[in-house]
Amino acid sequence: MAEKLFTEEQKGRIVEAIKEAELNTSGEIRVHIEKSCPEDVMDRAAFMFEKLKMHKTELRNGVLFYLAVKDRKFAILGDAGINIKVPEGFWDNIKETMVNHFKEGDFAGGLTKGVLMSGEQLKNHFPYQTDDVNELSDDISFGK
Repeated sequence: MAEKLFTEEQKGRIVEAIKEAELNTSGEIRVHIEKSCPEDVMDRAAFMFEKLKMHKTELRNGVLFYLAVKDRKFAILGDAGINIKVPEGFWDNIKETMVNHFKEGDFAGGLTKGVLMSGEQLKNHFPYQTDDVNELSDDISFGK
């Protein structure tokens, strides 16, 4: 079960990173972790994006960090509202940083850093609003 791949402390650090990142942006960030990915990683991330109802945000500015630990696959998927505003390669620097952590076996550290970096980068396009509503759960979701 994917939930057992991380300690409570690691899960707490990831959730805190989501909360901190969302203080920089009106974007909504989710993390979904599975043990393995049964298909193309982008297809699976898109499936989970919809299953988690991330496409239902008002500004279509949800971001999913998808990780399949055993298969060593991950994806960062931004919703349509983000993709029309950000330049080509927007996620590349974040992905590189995460891969460096993942190569060391530090999955929690990679996710934490990636989430924080995304909040920083998204604030230019989707700044935090004082009346911002947290539209999606900050909790990590887990697959099998």
